[in-house]
Parts: sequence; C-alpha cells; structure tokens
Amino acid sequence: MSSDVALVLAHGAWADGSSWGRVIDAVAAAGVRVVTAPLPLTSLADDVAALDRTLEHVGGPAVVAGHAYAGGVIGASRAENIRALVYVAALAPDEGETVAEVFGRGTPHPDAPALAPDAHGFIWLPDEAFAAAFAHLATEGEHIRLRAAQRPISITCITEPVGRPLWKDCPSWYLIAEEDRMILAESQRFMAERMGATVRSHPVDHMLPLTEPAVVSDLLLEVVEQAEKELPQQG
Repeated sequence: MSSDVALVLAHGAWADGSSWGRVIDAVAAAGVRVVTAPLPLTSLADDVAALDRTLEHVGGPAVVAGHAYAGGVIGASRAENIRALVYVAALAPDEGETVAEVFGRGTPHPDAPALAPDAHGFIWLPDEAFAAAFAHLATEGEHIRLRAAQRPISITCITEPVGRPLWKDCPSWYLIAEEDRMILAESQRFMAERMGATVRSHPVDHMLPLTEPAVVSDLLLEVVEQAEKELPQQG
C-alpha cells in the first residue's frame, strides 16, 4: 500500500524509538511513512510537547500509536493532524487520573518489579525485571540490549493528572497483551472498554513491538488503511 497517512510511534518508559524497530521495518516495507517521537521522559508535559513537535514535523494526517506509558502521552496531545490513536498494551488515564493510578490497578503480577524513584526523582527498571516481566518472551541477547539502553522515567511523568483525553474525541484502537506482566491484561481490558476502543487481543508479552512485531504492524497497517479511506477525496 502507498499511504498519505503517516504513522507516528511513541515509545514507553525504559525504552526509546529503537524499541519499535521491527515494526518500523514492516510498515515501511508496506509503503507507510513512519516516524518515532523521541520522548525525553522528564515530565508528561515535556513528552506531549515532544510528540506534538514530531506531529508538526510530519505535517499531514497521522495515526499515532503509543506503547505502555506513552498511552498517557498520545491521549494528552491536541495535534489537529491526528486521525486515529492506537494503544499498544498502553495506559489510558481518564480526565483527572494519573498514569500511576491506572498502572497500579489490581494486584501486580508476581514477577512485576517494585518501582521507586532515585534521589533525582527518576525511576529505573531493575536489571532482573527485563527478563522477568518487561520482555519475558524476548531472547537473552535482547534482554542485555534492553538493560544496557534503558532510559529512566521521571516520577513527574506519571503523577500529573491528565485533562480530557483525546480518545474521547478520536477513533481509537487497543491491542491487549494477554501475557503482560507489567500492565495486567485485565487492566488493559478495563481501559479499552472504558475508551470504547476497537479491541484486538493476543497472547503476547509487554514488549510486543520487539517480541511479536507482526501482531503490532498488522494492526497499525489496518488503522492507517482505515484512516486513508476517510480522507477527503481530491478532484
């Protein structure tokens, strides 16, 4: 397919744009322009601003996908060129909620890590958590690379209440990771149903853009194609 709709990808905590690498390969091969938003993970406001700058750079209509923490970011954007939102095992706080509140719903998985900010207010993922919970279906080599490249997230990113989320006014999809040990599948299902999102569900882990990229890219291409059909016809 060749599309006038671009795809903008927002990474989650403890990761960067390279976490989408295998998804990028697939959607680019299908003829879709794809750009990652480099989130600084320093505050929710900073991250939304970074996403909006990326959308301004893209210029034309875009489908925006967020993984994990980035669900809070994409829902807080007001960029006018967004045509649809895709939540990939992502957090979707409602108006007045914080990311931390929806992340902490329910009883954590037994292998989920205990998280706390350091002296600078940043939260690091414990080394052992990459294999135990963050990407338990990844290879040992992938765990090593994830640990080496992790980017900590500021506590302010997850403790700021959000305004009216964009998913209330924009078509939204939600990809549930049934084997997620970081954000429980039942919490994902709760958020997806509350959003009124179109839901897809697969037996994948939290880091599915890395471990099951085809599941993610197939959905993203489906949403881009749908957004393309809804563009005003020329001529």
